[in-house]
Amino acid sequence: MFANRLRKRARHLARWAKRDRVTCYRLYDRDIPEIPLAVDWYDGRLHVAEYARGGEPAGDDWIAAMGEAACEALGVPPERLWFKRRERQRGLAQYEKVSAEQARFKVREDGLAFVVNLSDYLDTGLFLDHRATRAMVRAEARGRDFLNLFAYTGAFSVHAAAGGARSTTTVDLSRTYLDWAAENLAENGFEGPRHALVQADVTRWIAEAPAASWDLVVCDPPTFSNSKRMDDVFDVQRDHVRLLHEVLRVTRPGGVVYFSTNFRRFKPEPAAFAGAHAVEISDKTVPEDFRNTRIHRCWRIEKP
Repeated sequence: MFANRLRKRARHLARWAKRDRVTCYRLYDRDIPEIPLAVDWYDGRLHVAEYARGGEPAGDDWIAAMGEAACEALGVPPERLWFKRRERQRGLAQYEKVSAEQARFKVREDGLAFVVNLSDYLDTGLFLDHRATRAMVRAEARGRDFLNLFAYTGAFSVHAAAGGARSTTTVDLSRTYLDWAAENLAENGFEGPRHALVQADVTRWIAEAPAASWDLVVCDPPTFSNSKRMDDVFDVQRDHVRLLHEVLRVTRPGGVVYFSTNFRRFKPEPAAFAGAHAVEISDKTVPEDFRNTRIHRCWRIEKP
């Protein structure tokens, strides 16, 4: 069943991927309840993650069988498959290495190059569910000063720069991810003082940043974080009102903020958007290769 589903999905998505110049996409996401896996295609390589279930995790024999079925169904050599076990992560655990294999290589998205790592972290360096959101940011970036908060590996910054942004500012707490963002920017020819990289606790940094300094902002915070380099624990449900007030403060009149979260039980407080025009656009930002339409929620916020 698993192999047949993968073949069907691969055939269905191949024409779309070629037309839209997409080389990395989701092939399978728990389509069959008895097989709780996510399978992502990375330009001829497979990244497979097992989602935690109640009880014991799947045994090695089951994992090996699923991996073999996926490789055979898609014509991928076994050495081009990476398997991870994805459980609910809290605090520092979500950023810790799970390997030191360094399976790093370049992939392309809409004509741009990005470095991914399929082996060493739970996440690969490129969030596939925000592909459409990145395209929106690129389309709005020309002539604007762009701010990327909780930036991870800077994919939004690369797209903004490619769209003609006057400047980009990329902020993240992790030095590893900022170095990765710098590499992604350099891969596409975006270097120099117009592309600032800032290592900081975003919640503290944004409170001290100058008002009305950016025209286009992406804010994609984690659900929860308690890094030892932070002054406080961050919880997106509890803290989003204060965070968005600060984000809108540093946004110029007429500017646009894209705010997103992966927290499934997130309930936005109306006060978070006070004084601005906010529209949820999740139906436009979740791409067609994701069967799970709740993978994230996203709002486009315009400041008058």
